[in-house]
Amino acid sequence: MSTLDFSVQSLFNVKGKIALVTGGGSGIGKTIASALVQNGAKVYIAARKESQLKEAVAELNAKGPGSADYIVANVSSKAGTDALISALEVREPAKKLHILVNNSGVSWGSAFDNFPEEKGWDNVMAVNVKSLFYLTSGLSAWLAKDASALDPGRVINISSVASVTPHAESMVSADGHGTWSYNVSKAAVNHLTSILAVKLGPQKITVNAICPGIFPTKMTAFGFKNTGEAKIVATQPTGRVGQPSDLAGLALFLTSPASAHVTGAHILLDGGATLSKQGIAPQVKL
Repeated sequence: MSTLDFSVQSLFNVKGKIALVTGGGSGIGKTIASALVQNGAKVYIAARKESQLKEAVAELNAKGPGSADYIVANVSSKAGTDALISALEVREPAKKLHILVNNSGVSWGSAFDNFPEEKGWDNVMAVNVKSLFYLTSGLSAWLAKDASALDPGRVINISSVASVTPHAESMVSADGHGTWSYNVSKAAVNHLTSILAVKLGPQKITVNAICPGIFPTKMTAFGFKNTGEAKIVATQPTGRVGQPSDLAGLALFLTSPASAHVTGAHILLDGGATLSKQGIAPQVKL
């Protein structure tokens, strides 16, 4: 019996894979795209702002050894996701995709008694939930094309620790403001991840969710400025907030042979902050 290859080069190999990362021009999406490109994957990043995409692609390609290209897209509607898929087909006429990272997301903070319907609810649910469904559905045949039990197609949905906490008013939102719809949308992402994992499992496609805690991104910038990094860090059991390598490592795991048997998972990436806030039940003397 031959010795099995458990080397890092084998277990975490994404070389030659084709990936699409939405919201890949900045923040979490750019970090994941960078991790894939630096390990030999061919990555398309999609977002609304072309100037930002151009800068990101230039930076990603400078590092290699994989490659990056961009597609300007607005995924807030089915028409937008259909247009993105059509643009991807022009670049990949074989309709083959190995990795889909549904990262595009928006938030809205406002007072509980003055929360806007269109910007606060409709747009947040459209971008954070609806786009995820339509992109995954529209690209499922692509993801299944090269998939096998040992090397499945991969879908990663970017959720949030907000999906499991009932606190919409937090350290990263303005005083008296809450991210009411954002938390709900991310809870929906988790459940949709489970639904899609069951649906796409027979097609040899895994679907998992990453639930980041506090990372320095555009979405949390206000909180870092308003609250102060020191106060935020003081709430973290690990003594720090998330950093790019945390995301890169988990993303590589979920897109490589190392995680071929992992699907339907919702992985908290917050250094234990969410669990620590739950507290411990007091002991009862009988």
